[in-house]
Amino acid sequence: MSEPPVDVDAELVARVQRGDQRAFEMLVVKYQRRIERLIARMIRDVDLVEDIAQETFIRAYRALPGFRGDSAFYTWLYRIAVNTAKKAMIGLKRDPLLTEAAMGGGGDDDDDNPAVDRDLTDGETPESTLASRQIAEAVNAAVAALSEDLRQAITLREIEGLSYEEIAEMMNCPIGTVRSRIYRAREAIATRLRPLLDTREGERW
Repeated sequence: MSEPPVDVDAELVARVQRGDQRAFEMLVVKYQRRIERLIARMIRDVDLVEDIAQETFIRAYRALPGFRGDSAFYTWLYRIAVNTAKKAMIGLKRDPLLTEAAMGGGGDDDDDNPAVDRDLTDGETPESTLASRQIAEAVNAAVAALSEDLRQAITLREIEGLSYEEIAEMMNCPIGTVRSRIYRAREAIATRLRPLLDTREGERW
């Protein structure tokens, strides 16, 4: 029988709990960009992203002695990042909002520029690029207008690419609730996009 796969995060966490600071640095390297993208989707002020990410990892490091592995490390870190971002924005008396750039990308290999600002590729025209920009802006506005629970669910599903089970664990709710929230979010976004895409009732993005 083959051996079960090694949980690298769990091994690193155990090393940190034994006093190995370098192990925590490896966790930071592994998740820093992902956490920064997550925070960038929550706030409009991009200048704060790096500071909030740093504060997230500081809080995580301080809390790691009490981490018992009841959830995956990233699930635990995700919750710390969301709470840290919310606290920062409340302190500045601002509402968390998704940024247009964040909605336009999200992959590990994405650069910092929205797709519409890059050079035109083969087959693209200024008109099609403008249409793409309008659609991206409409999606951003639609997502920003969602309630917090719907916005979080659709972001985790469509941008982070997480499973319904992972989202349910992160949001601490039943899978059925997750499915309902994602469905309602998609319907709300489709309603905003329909005039631009000229889609029929019942079609979703």
